[in-house]
Amino acid sequence: MNINIEFYASLMKYLPPGKSRFRREVSVEDDITLSRLITQFHISEAEAHLVLVNGHFVNCGEDRDQRKLVEGDTISIWPPVAGG
Repeated sequence: MNINIEFYASLMKYLPPGKSRFRREVSVEDDITLSRLITQFHISEAEAHLVLVNGHFVNCGEDRDQRKLVEGDTISIWPPVAGG
């Protein structure tokens, strides 16, 4: 199935080649969980600080382990950020 991934800031280095700066359409296995997707792109749990599926926040841990993705989902991931 096809989904969209958006990786921001330091996570952009994990994106496969493509035209958009931060977004890619990728093919993944059916019934993949959010946690499995994050692992598949070599992003650690600590790096995946803010994760949204179709604009809705998904907590780390069990929520991400159980959240199955479906065709057309958009997954957005940000690392921890600090400001001053």
